[in-house]
Amino acid sequence: MRGPYRKRRIHLPPNYKNFKPSGVPRNLLKSLTITIDEYEALRLADYEGLEHLQAAGKMGISRPTFTRLIEKARRKMAKTIIEGLELVVEGGNIEFQNTLRRCRDCGDEQIIPSDKIVEDCPECGSDNVEDVAEKFLKDNNLKHDTNNERIKMKTNQGRGNSGGGRGRNRGGAFGPGGFCVCAKCGEKVVHQQGVRCTEVKCPRCGHSMVREELLNKK
Repeated sequence: MRGPYRKRRIHLPPNYKNFKPSGVPRNLLKSLTITIDEYEALRLADYEGLEHLQAAGKMGISRPTFTRLIEKARRKMAKTIIEGLELVVEGGNIEFQNTLRRCRDCGDEQIIPSDKIVEDCPECGSDNVEDVAEKFLKDNNLKHDTNNERIKMKTNQGRGNSGGGRGRNRGGAFGPGGFCVCAKCGEKVVHQQGVRCTEVKCPRCGHSMVREELLNKK
């Protein structure tokens, strides 16, 4: 009897979980699932352009196993495109090597090893931070490898003078509201949740903007 499959190493969780034909309601579509390890095989072979042996090493599997995996993934992609199916990325016997930590307030993103935790956003100090790998595993009823001890990492932002006090509006965690301000001309616009102020251009002079609270601290 065949034993359990070895977990396949995944560099990062996928950015998107669903793809579907434009203009067709989801309830009218048939769906097809591509597992996260099949997605990773596509990324390594067809996006990164790696040879099968090199890609297999990155995933911690044999070359024949990788070849079977990529062939299965390619057939699914072809079927999805030709038949106009919804593609769902989920499942698989996997472990994430890294995760994406995304701030829900300012939109800042950072890639860190999956065995480490950054509690606060280094950009704005908010504790409203999402672990994308953790969410992917939770949605798929999977768990992090318990052999890897998760290490807490805390930033110095989002703290009061005494070093305590977490949460929004305390020690620099600004929350979803507020304004983006142009440091050059002073123009102010409402902050859009999920969009970093530094990515917004001033409508008056075209200069980059910053979060109002950060500007007031300078």
